[in-house]
Amino acid sequence: MARDLVILAYSGGLDTSCILKWLIQKKYDVVCYMADIGQDEDFEKAKQKARSIGAKDVIVEDLRDEFIKNYMLPGVQMGLVYEGRYYLGTSLARPCISVGIVNAAKKLGAKYISHGATGKGNDQVRFELSVYSLWPEGKVIAPWRLPEFFNRFQGRSDLIEYAKKENIPVSATPKAPWSTDENIMHISYESGVLEDPAAIPPAKIYKMTRDLPQTEDYPCVIDINFEKGLPVSVQIPSGHEKALLITNVVAMVETLNKLGGQHGVGRVDIVENRFLGLKSRGLYETPAGTILHVAHVDLEAYALDREVLRYVIIIIIKPISFNVPTAGA
Repeated sequence: MARDLVILAYSGGLDTSCILKWLIQKKYDVVCYMADIGQDEDFEKAKQKARSIGAKDVIVEDLRDEFIKNYMLPGVQMGLVYEGRYYLGTSLARPCISVGIVNAAKKLGAKYISHGATGKGNDQVRFELSVYSLWPEGKVIAPWRLPEFFNRFQGRSDLIEYAKKENIPVSATPKAPWSTDENIMHISYESGVLEDPAAIPPAKIYKMTRDLPQTEDYPCVIDINFEKGLPVSVQIPSGHEKALLITNVVAMVETLNKLGGQHGVGRVDIVENRFLGLKSRGLYETPAGTILHVAHVDLEAYALDREVLRYVIIIIIKPISFNVPTAGA
C-alpha cells in the first residue's frame, strides 16, 4: 500500500529533525523542503542528515533574490515595523517559504505539508494561512498541536532525549537551549534562558553584530538610492577611487549587513505580543534592515507634506533601535 506523501518545512534543527523521524514512524513518506533565504547553513550537510534520518528526498531552493525583492524591500517601502521596533524578519520570510513549499507539494503530488512551528507562536499562522490560500485542497500536519505529539514531547529536553535515542545529531544542548531563526534579513533568538526578561543575553550569542566595545571606531558613509520608495542601489565612497556602486539586491543587503554589523547597528531586545495574545521575549539583529528603514524615514521628510508626515510619525514610526550590551560587555 502506497504511503501518503508529506512535504516537511525542514531547517535541520532539533524540532524539524525529530518531526521528520516522527512522521516516518507514523508511516508517511517525507520529502524535506529547505529554502535558502540567506541563512548561514551547510545545506549539503543538512541534506545528508535528513536522508540519514529517513527522508525520501531533500529539496533545497535558493529564494534569496525572491525574498529580498518581493518581501524585505517592500517591507522597507511600506515602513513595516512591528510594535515600533521589530522589522519582521521572520514574519516576511514565512510567506516566501510557503510559496516554495506549496509549489513543491503540487509538483510532487503530496497530500500534506508539515511544519515545526509551535502551538503558541506566530509561525503556525503564517505558514498555514499562506498554504491554505495557495493550496486550498491541501492539508497541514502541525505536530505541536497534536496531543499525541505534545504529550510525548513537552519541551526541548524531551526532544534532545528522543534525538539521542534515534541517533539524530543535533546542535542544541541543555546548556544552550535557545532557538534561532536566521535569514539574510535578520537573526532572532528566543526561548530557554532568554525567557526571563531580566536575564542579560549570554555573551557571544549575537552573530551578525558586534558588541559596542568591539565596534569600528570610524564613520562609514553610505549613499542609498530609492525609486518609488524601494531601495535600488547602495553607493559606498572609497577614498580617491571611484565609489563602489551595488545594484544587485543580494549583494546590497549582504554589504549593509556587514557594515552595519561592524558598527553594532540593528540589535533589539524586546518583549512583544504574539498573535495568540501571549507575550514573548526576542533578541533580533537586523543591520541592513535597520539602515534601510532609517534611510527611508529620512526620505519621508523630503517626500511627504507636513500633515501626512505628522500622521506617519505619530501613528507608525516609533523609536528605531538601540544596541543592547551582552554579558561581560
